[in-house]
Amino acid sequence: MKKFLALALALSMGVSMVGCAPTTPTTSTPSTSKPSISTPDTSVPEVDPEPEIWMPFDDNGIKRTERDATGENGVVTSSNVYATMAGLEILEQGGSAVDAAIAVCYALGVAEPFTSGIGGGGFMMIHTADGKDSFIDYREVAPSNQTAQTWLGADGKVVDSSNKLGGMAVGVPGAVAGMEYALENFGSGNLTREQIMQPAIDLANEGYIVSTTMAGSISDNYEHMIGRFTDLGAYYLDENDLPFETGAVITNPDLANTLTLIAEGGQDAFYTGEIAEAVVAAVAKNDGVMVMEDLANYEPHARIPVTSTYRDYQIISAPPASSGGTHLIESLNIMENYDVAGMDVNSAEYIHLVSEALKISFADRAAYMADTDFAPDVPLEGLTSKEYAAARAAEITDVAQEWNAGDPFAYGHDSTTSFSIADKEGNVVTVTQTIECFWGSKVAVPGYGFILNDEMHDFATNPESVNKVEGGKRPLSSMTPTVILNADGTPFMTLGSPGGLRIWPTLVQVVSHVIDHDMDIQDAIDSARIYNNGTDSGINLESGGLNGVTAETIAELEAMGHVVTDKGEWQLFFGGVQGIVYEEDGTIRGGADPRRDGKALGF
Repeated sequence: MKKFLALALALSMGVSMVGCAPTTPTTSTPSTSKPSISTPDTSVPEVDPEPEIWMPFDDNGIKRTERDATGENGVVTSSNVYATMAGLEILEQGGSAVDAAIAVCYALGVAEPFTSGIGGGGFMMIHTADGKDSFIDYREVAPSNQTAQTWLGADGKVVDSSNKLGGMAVGVPGAVAGMEYALENFGSGNLTREQIMQPAIDLANEGYIVSTTMAGSISDNYEHMIGRFTDLGAYYLDENDLPFETGAVITNPDLANTLTLIAEGGQDAFYTGEIAEAVVAAVAKNDGVMVMEDLANYEPHARIPVTSTYRDYQIISAPPASSGGTHLIESLNIMENYDVAGMDVNSAEYIHLVSEALKISFADRAAYMADTDFAPDVPLEGLTSKEYAAARAAEITDVAQEWNAGDPFAYGHDSTTSFSIADKEGNVVTVTQTIECFWGSKVAVPGYGFILNDEMHDFATNPESVNKVEGGKRPLSSMTPTVILNADGTPFMTLGSPGGLRIWPTLVQVVSHVIDHDMDIQDAIDSARIYNNGTDSGINLESGGLNGVTAETIAELEAMGHVVTDKGEWQLFFGGVQGIVYEEDGTIRGGADPRRDGKALGF
C-alpha cells in the first residue's frame, strides 16, 4: 500500500524511551557478524505523489496536538498512524470492529515492533451492538519447564537480569491464537483472514517511516543490538550497524513472509511447524527452556469481565490475570465517595484524592492479585465492592499516608500497546497488547522478522509470592482495556493504554475527566497526569501540557506530606491512551495520546 509511505515523518528530534528500567547488557562475548537474514531496505522507495497525510510532529519537530477525529460510521484510534490506517481500511471494506482490531494488531507488530507483535500477547474486550460483553485473554504463559527458582542464584537473587533479557524471560506468545479466536468467534465473516492481514503484510513489504519515538527506542537499546542480541540489531540497525534515524524507511520481508504463512495457515502455522521450531531455537540460543509442546498447547481463554458502576455509568473491564480492571474499579469506587466534579482539575485537593486512592489500590494489588487459574481465592468481589471502597475512602485524611492492604474478603460472598475501535451500530472493541519491555526480551527470531516478549518479567521473583512462576501460568498484568456504557446499556466510551503499572492509574484519571469534568475525550487524554504506587518515589506528575500542575499546587502537595517528582510535559512514563466516545448527536469521537505517535481516524 503505497499510501503508507506518504506518511513522511520529516523529524529530527531525539527522545528517550521510558518503559522497563534500562538494563545493562550481559557480558557475553559480542558477535561480530550479522545473522543470515533478509536485510531491511532503508532507502525511501519512489512513490506516487499523494496528498499530505497527518504526521505526529510538525516540520520543527514539535509534537502536533490534532490527534482526534470524528466519524459518522466508525473510528479507529491507535498508538501508530499506520496501524490506525490499517484498521480504517478494513472498516471501509465492510469489516466489523473486530475485523479491524485484528488488522490493527498485526499492523502494530510491523510499524511499532518495540511495543507489540506476534511474539507477544494481550487482552481484547468486545462489546457487541446486541449488548453482549466478551473478554479474550491471549496473555503469554510460562513455559512448562520454568519454575519459581528459574532465575535465582545461590543468594536468592536474579542472575544477570535473566527475567528481563534473553530466553528465560520469554513467555509462550499468545497474539496469533488470540486473533484467531477473535476472528472465528466474533469476526463478521465479510472478509477472509488473508484480507484482514493484507495491510500488515503490505506494510512489512513496502516499508514504514521511522518516527522519532521509534528512533529513540532504537538508540536507547543500541548496546543490546550490537552486543548480545545481534539478531535484533540485524533488523533495526542500518547497514553500518548504526541506529536508524528518524525518517528512514524500514522494510521487513522476513516478517511479511511470516505473516503470509499465518494468513494462509491460521494459528497452526505459528504454533507448529517451521515458525514454532524457529521460536524454540531462538529461545534455546538465548538460554531459555521453551519446547515445541509449549507452543502447541497454548490456548487463549474467554473470561468474564469485571464490572461495576461509576456515577451513572457501567464499567466493564479486564479480569485477572490482569489486575487493571479490578483496581481501576476499586480506585473509582473510592473516588465516588467524593465530589470530584467540584474539584478543579489537577488542584492539590484533586491530586491528593487520586493519589491516596491509587496507593490504597496498589497495597491491595500487591497482597491479593494473581492468575485466578492458579490462585482461586483472589477476592474480586470484595475488591470491587462499593462498601469496601467506602470503608477505605473514610480512612483518607488531608495528609499523605502509608497504606497497607485492607480486608476485602469481609465484603465478598460465595459467588484485571492499546487501541480502540467503534462503529455506528454500537460494536466496540478495545485491545491492550504487549511484548512487555521495549523490544521485549531483545530476542529476535532470525529469518522470521519478529521479536519475542519478556513477559516472564511480570512474575514475582519471590518463590513464595502468589504471583510466582509456574509452568502454564499467566503473569500478573496491569493491562486494562475498558468499555463504559450509559445507564441504559448503550455504549458511551472505550479506552485503554500501555504503560505497565501506570496503565490503570492513567485510565482512572481519563475516565474521571470525561465523567466528572465533562471533558472532550481528546482534552481528557491531553490533560497532565499523576502517578503514585505508594513507594518512596511519591507522586510523579506532569507540570506541562493541558492542565499542567502548577508550582503553587506542588508546594501545597508537599505541605500535605507528599514527595513530588515533576516529569515535565507529555512524558511516555504516563502511558499512551487511545479512547473513543459516542456523542449525543450520534457521531463518534476518537482521541489519541500525544505522549506517543497516536492518531485517531474516522469515516
